[in-house]
Amino acid sequence: KMCCCLFQIEAEVQRRKQLIHQSAERKAIISQCYKPKHPDVYILQDSFLAPEFLEIVRYCTSPDAHLDGLLRYTESFPDKRICRLPVFTEEFCQGLVDELENFEQSDMPKGRPNTMNNYGVLLNELGMDETFITPLREKYLRPITALLYPDLGGACLDSHKAFVVKYSLHEDLDLSSHYDNAEVTLNVSLGKDFTEGNLYFGEFRQDPSPVPKYLEIEHVRTKGLLHRGGHIHGALPITSGERWNLIIWMRSSAIRNQLCPMCNKKPELVEAEGFGDGFTETLEDDTPKTVNLCSLW
Repeated sequence: KMCCCLFQIEAEVQRRKQLIHQSAERKAIISQCYKPKHPDVYILQDSFLAPEFLEIVRYCTSPDAHLDGLLRYTESFPDKRICRLPVFTEEFCQGLVDELENFEQSDMPKGRPNTMNNYGVLLNELGMDETFITPLREKYLRPITALLYPDLGGACLDSHKAFVVKYSLHEDLDLSSHYDNAEVTLNVSLGKDFTEGNLYFGEFRQDPSPVPKYLEIEHVRTKGLLHRGGHIHGALPITSGERWNLIIWMRSSAIRNQLCPMCNKKPELVEAEGFGDGFTETLEDDTPKTVNLCSLW
């Protein structure tokens, strides 16, 4: 039985390595062959961000910032440690969705966002990581998450996986209960027009609770929800239209190097390209390397 388990683990490691290589190949083809409809949306600008969001960031970077002060700027659900805040402008959301639809209708190769969502775009493959998602995480989101989630490495979120998911009547309607491979998740509603499809939240996965108490939260276009990645959640079915959401799984290597959030064990690491799954390994020469083993795709 032990040999069988080892064989399965090795097969899974090889499968995930293949996924990384396939993703890199798709990214190279897209970079060479895809002509963006709205090239400006690929590079983060302050004008894309809601003025209220910029005000929140200014507060969080001020010397006397504290959690209670931050919560006054946001709509919070304190018993669940969930926070809703404006993120983007309406104009930016419309432009990004239009760009994503243009890409979707092209003949470019496309990867699935994750094992649960069939429709959407991996933003790394579209070339948005370095110019958009990384500065958004480092400059704007990290001051906020530092106050909201200090126990989850909110001050040192050093990698991410970012993707857009799409729900429509003839494709994915909903998303069953799950938790994310992330310390902190940002979920922003980009549009378009839709009815129903609320998010629901149960318990944090390590909280003992025989009867989950679910909280339903409506999606509001241009606004984002910040929540703990380990919080069990899902999406109820939409009843009309299309819903596009930007999801950023933010990770802290300082936290996950101690305990893998997916298997609850000390991670055993294999080398990976890029961010991998957000684990790091410091070698003798102190050069950090990204690794990828304990993940769900």
